[in-house]
Amino acid sequence: MKVAIVGAGAAGCFCAVNIKMMRPETEVEVFESGSRALAKVSVTGGGRCNLTNSFRGISSLSEAYPRGDKLMKRMFSVFDNAATMQWFEKKGVKLVTQADECVFPASQDAMQIVRTLLHEMERRGVRLHTFQRVEDIKKLLEGYDSVVVATGGSPKRSGLGFLAGLSLEIVEPVPSLFTFNIKDKITALMGTVVENVQVRLAGTKFKACGPLLVTHWGMSGPSILKLSSFAARFLAEKDYRATLLVNWLGADCNEEVAMGLLQDLVRKNPQKMVSSVHPDCLTSRVWQYIVEKCAIPAEKRMSELGKKQLNVLAATLANDAYPIDGQSRFKEEFVTCGGVALSNINLNTLEAKKYPGLYFAGEVLDVDAITGGFNLQAAWSMGYVIARELSKPVD
Repeated sequence: MKVAIVGAGAAGCFCAVNIKMMRPETEVEVFESGSRALAKVSVTGGGRCNLTNSFRGISSLSEAYPRGDKLMKRMFSVFDNAATMQWFEKKGVKLVTQADECVFPASQDAMQIVRTLLHEMERRGVRLHTFQRVEDIKKLLEGYDSVVVATGGSPKRSGLGFLAGLSLEIVEPVPSLFTFNIKDKITALMGTVVENVQVRLAGTKFKACGPLLVTHWGMSGPSILKLSSFAARFLAEKDYRATLLVNWLGADCNEEVAMGLLQDLVRKNPQKMVSSVHPDCLTSRVWQYIVEKCAIPAEKRMSELGKKQLNVLAATLANDAYPIDGQSRFKEEFVTCGGVALSNINLNTLEAKKYPGLYFAGEVLDVDAITGGFNLQAAWSMGYVIARELSKPVD
């Protein structure tokens, strides 16, 4: 049997290795348009490779996969995160799970994952062709028993032009996992992290919780990236112009709770200046910024705060508004919302309904996840499922 895999990313390479492990006599060729395989894997997780997640704290896959959670549930029934960890550990890669449940190689070196996969491909006889761009999938299908498309996400529909000869439904691709450009004085606090905030988009149900990082261009951090993932299509339609609401006290705090917290601070510190007393969850710099934003003199004593000033402070702590003025890419980890619609494929095998022998894996499909190793896990799971399917005995 001859199999062509288009794309030497995580899904494509993992699929290739597992086909050869399960059915060694299969001829497997991988075609990569770039200069090297696994280029994106080498930079993920800041070059440390966040290859999966423990999934502890994830009660439903929809919490991690804004699009494709039902598909991923089927993939996980065959090959889940625990199976991924076991697979790499059997290849000699020691893994560590961080406090935030992200899983990394103990070496903290993404290239260990890259080298492991490339070594397995080479020793098992997978033929890798770099600088080989596939222009026509239909033509490729004529020369192979099966073709696996694992080209990754395309930021523009034109990037899926090689599928033009096929009758497939395509969901318009838009960016996911990005940071927000915000023109506000708060950028002077760049580098500041607030550990537990809730962020949401005004007038919508989109919201997320977690750490927030102030940058020189606006806001980033896990909470912002998660929000951008779930609201990817909405924000694209709005041309990345919306109002971000920040609850500095976290998800469980509303204005009433904020007021109670402020009144408690006043009772305990009546003679201290407003600028020198702040809620435990905020840094001194963030608190001073909020006080200034509320037009309250920093040298004012806590006991001198009037009801109106306390109301303004409480409202700002619970619903601090910032105009989003565009988006910025999150490091090199570009993720796409959209791609080949899941309606085109058999959700158990990932084979195209209209084209026997044609399979799709990874981000080329309309499947994507929040940050934390979930996108790579989708690639491993899908690559493995296709390998298993292609390795079944032929009737």
